[in-house]
Amino acid sequence: MDPYRNPFAPGAGSRPPELAGRDHILEAAKIACGRALLGRNPRSMMLLGLRGTGKTVLLNEIGRIAEEQGYFISKIEAPEHQSLARLLYPEMRKVLRALSSIDAAKQLAQFGLKGLRGFASIFKIEVAGAEIGVEPEPGLADSGDIQFDLPDLFTAIGKAAKAGGRGWVLLIDEVQYLSETDLSALIVSIHRMSQEGLPVIMVGAGLPQIARLAGEAKSYSERLFLYPGVGALDPASAGQAVEKPVIEEDATISPDALAEIVTKTQGYPFFLQEWSSKAWDNAEGPEITKLDVDNAYTETIASLDDGFFRVRLDRLTPKETEFVTVMASLGDGPYAMNDIAKILGKKLSSLGPVRANTISKGMIYSTEHGFLDFSVPLFAEFMRRQP
Repeated sequence: MDPYRNPFAPGAGSRPPELAGRDHILEAAKIACGRALLGRNPRSMMLLGLRGTGKTVLLNEIGRIAEEQGYFISKIEAPEHQSLARLLYPEMRKVLRALSSIDAAKQLAQFGLKGLRGFASIFKIEVAGAEIGVEPEPGLADSGDIQFDLPDLFTAIGKAAKAGGRGWVLLIDEVQYLSETDLSALIVSIHRMSQEGLPVIMVGAGLPQIARLAGEAKSYSERLFLYPGVGALDPASAGQAVEKPVIEEDATISPDALAEIVTKTQGYPFFLQEWSSKAWDNAEGPEITKLDVDNAYTETIASLDDGFFRVRLDRLTPKETEFVTVMASLGDGPYAMNDIAKILGKKLSSLGPVRANTISKGMIYSTEHGFLDFSVPLFAEFMRRQP
């Protein structure tokens, strides 16, 4: 069929043509935004899921929903070894400058900009632009302890936003890469927003261990956030994600072809998009048949192996590669550390560094004490395909 009309979007963070099976998450976010603007206690969110399940897409969609309700939107990705102060500074400056143009919020926003100037100085953040002439406010966000300073800045933004009839939504991807200190500061800040009824909400996304990390940072985080899982789609939603875009392009897909894609992808959104896209391009049309799907399978697997999977494997050292190879040889996870150590012929204690390094690279995560699993769906199958 016409490749120009191919409706599928197998890119990183690309919005699929049909955002199926996520209505409950989007509705919860919409309600939280609405409650915050009314001064009612909202619950921020942490989206938990493996790679390729659509967390980034959901973050973007939540941002769109919030913007329609009158929120300023800030989105950051937490890269490894980057401080939260440097990541947030330009976003907080942008929001405060926007609020300073609203008459009702101007004075409070300027007060916040003064605090931000002190924050930038104490955390050695390069300041450029219009804030050069802004004198810092002594005693505001200049202690050098982000767990004290960040809540003060969030409060300044929240009060200015409330005065201006607006709100602020902070979207943070890859939350698991934040240090414990930075994550704790974020949680304290959001907690204060909730206590003071200010229209500031955070929506984070990352690997499943975020819930545990947040709990370790601050015990009350389990009551502060919702933790919706973003996993594989159920068969009905997976089928809808494939079939509806096809129909909207005045084409069809046969029931057996649809069932094959849904079953073999196990409902994981990225894989659904990849295989459906290849099947569309292979079909002569106007129907995608089982033969089209079968013919596209080899091409799909090769594309995933050379891209989605390979780019992650190439980040690992030889010892880390050996570690995950042994994991995959045990079948599908979760995997007991004792079993991995036994196959490697090593003491459990000696595997601590390679385990920690592989977790820090986002390849695996701890499902519970003594057990690991891959952060990438179907990665074990990929490893078993390797020569």
